[in-house]
Amino acid sequence: MNSAAYAIEAQNLVKRFGSFTANDNLSFFVKKGEIFGFLGANGAGKTTAIRILCGLSKPTSGKISVAGFNVFTQAEKIKQRIGYMSQRFSLYEDLTVAENFRFYGGIYGMSRDQIRQKTEEMLGKLNIAELRDTIIASLPLGIRQKLAFSVAIMHSPEIVFLDEPTGGVDPITRRQFWEMIYQAAASGITVFVTTHYMDEAEYCHRISIMVDGRIEALGTPAELKAVHHALSMNDVFIKLARKAVNKE
Repeated sequence: MNSAAYAIEAQNLVKRFGSFTANDNLSFFVKKGEIFGFLGANGAGKTTAIRILCGLSKPTSGKISVAGFNVFTQAEKIKQRIGYMSQRFSLYEDLTVAENFRFYGGIYGMSRDQIRQKTEEMLGKLNIAELRDTIIASLPLGIRQKLAFSVAIMHSPEIVFLDEPTGGVDPITRRQFWEMIYQAAASGITVFVTTHYMDEAEYCHRISIMVDGRIEALGTPAELKAVHHALSMNDVFIKLARKAVNKE
């Protein structure tokens, strides 16, 4: 395996909480610049694995590297090289658009000039420069989500983790959001994304599907549909999810 080609490598990742195994020998890799879909029903173990990959939690065992760094011993270096966005928490709603960029840019260690330049660039791409002094809470959800993604990649991370980033937004906004994801991947950023929308799974280069803490399927959308004799990723997901023991 050519490690230089991979943004994430996981071999036999195990995470236990007492007698409960949340992640059961996960093995997968993510190529640099790839859009990798990490799917599974609630309780499948996705969030636990993402916390480990982000350097926020240590696995019980396994060999895992993110951006070339060991999750056991180099978690702080990993945090410096990734971006993160979730549906539940992304931007500070009582701050303005520009204040959010300044706040997160400071956390990422960017200079004032870099923050100013990146803010102008991102707002220009979104065509919302006139909203720079608008409080986040007053903006439509779709704009907030696109802003949150822009903030998550403003420091040009090697990898960005997106945890159900399009939840609650309309189909048109979801499509626009995925256009931003494709642009980020084209610029060299690796995208690791979870979603409950199976039509979005079709947009990923490769997909893994977890069931009860294990990876039950891994491949391109076309490969998984062929293997499971399914017409859509939704059909594949339903077939695999029916195997789950730990259903919520």
